[in-house]
Amino acid sequence: MMASKLDYSKWDNITDEDDEEVDQNFRREIVKPGTEEKIIGMTSKGSEKGRYEFRHDGRLIYEWDQSLDEVNIYVKPPPGIAADMIECEIKPRRIRLGLRGNPPFLDEETFGFIVQNESSWTFVDGEITIILTKMRKAETWESALKGRGQVDPMTKEEIKKKIMLERFQEENPGFDFSGADFNGAVPDPRNFMDGVKYS
Repeated sequence: MMASKLDYSKWDNITDEDDEEVDQNFRREIVKPGTEEKIIGMTSKGSEKGRYEFRHDGRLIYEWDQSLDEVNIYVKPPPGIAADMIECEIKPRRIRLGLRGNPPFLDEETFGFIVQNESSWTFVDGEITIILTKMRKAETWESALKGRGQVDPMTKEEIKKKIMLERFQEENPGFDFSGADFNGAVPDPRNFMDGVKYS
């Protein structure tokens, strides 16, 4: 049987007991030498522009990104996995992902609420993509899954800028905002100027 030759070790379940350890590891607080001052390290960039990594015990668990409307989670399962072997359940505030008949690889609460019937998953070129439609358009998620790989403050500002520019482009389709910049802190894309418009 082919299933017995597959390496499932990468898909060991990450349990809630790991939360404290993960939070400490991924905040990347570094004490500046000779002081008590803590510096927050930069969030690890993913394999493609705009993606961020979540690692656990040195292993890449998933990458993620977000836009005005969606949060995408990218997972590379072990070699030899076919789409019909994957089980992915998407609920309004939780996702479960794993191999049929095995404990889930991920069973986590999402950072924000999602629209379940507009969310989906695909398996293309050896990568699972979970597409989560945000319940609150333009909401800036600090991580894809609650308590897992929260982005640093600088990265959060980059994400807010990207979402804000997407919002401007959607609301003003005749203009090009690709080179736009902000002076100072980026406003909250969801609430800026009477809030986001739904079409």
